[in-house]
Amino acid sequence: MFAPVIDISDLLIHLALMLAYKFGPIIGLTIILPLVFIFRKADKPVWAAIIPFYNIIVTLQIIKKPLWWFFLLLIPIANILFIIGIAYELSRRFGKQTGFTVGIILLPGIFLAILGYGKAKYIEDDNLLT
Repeated sequence: MFAPVIDISDLLIHLALMLAYKFGPIIGLTIILPLVFIFRKADKPVWAAIIPFYNIIVTLQIIKKPLWWFFLLLIPIANILFIIGIAYELSRRFGKQTGFTVGIILLPGIFLAILGYGKAKYIEDDNLLT
């Protein structure tokens, strides 16, 4: 009799799928729930936070950027720069500094929660931005 051959790549794929299945919803909620409160502070519909892609469009409205930025997010490598730009503008709209932008990029669940649940106020007027 032959012993079954276990391919390591199959094992890794199954492990990745299992982790995504177990932790994907938790990670998703750590982003979606703060977005609900961020949208509420910016007087945007809170239900938009749970709609994929539309929540990005609403975020672009909050930071007052044109819709074509959404399409730039679909371009590899360029999307990284625009994600950084979106994080920076979102930080500014809530009166935060550049260091907060780094926090949003590295630990989005924590820093978006600080924006959503904290005392940060949405600054709509461009003249009041620092």
